[in-house]
Amino acid sequence: MTYVIAEPCVNTKDTACVEVCPVDCIHPVKDAPDFAKFPQLYINPDECIDCGACAPECPVDAIFDEAELPEKWAQYKKINAEWFQQNR
Repeated sequence: MTYVIAEPCVNTKDTACVEVCPVDCIHPVKDAPDFAKFPQLYINPDECIDCGACAPECPVDAIFDEAELPEKWAQYKKINAEWFQQNR
């Protein structure tokens, strides 16, 4: 299992979750040159250790345990994974 960032993050990109992630699996980071290029933050499913530290830090409740991801945002599991395939 992993955590997934869903639609509420789009055009918000609050980085509080990045600051608490113990494995640095949430990108892009605020000081990345391409930060403004992307509409949201993404969690790397291969690096996420399922600790859940990020979820309570999100001010817009955009981070979900994969098993609890609302069906209306199910596509965000794929969106997060694909971002890392294309940008790493």
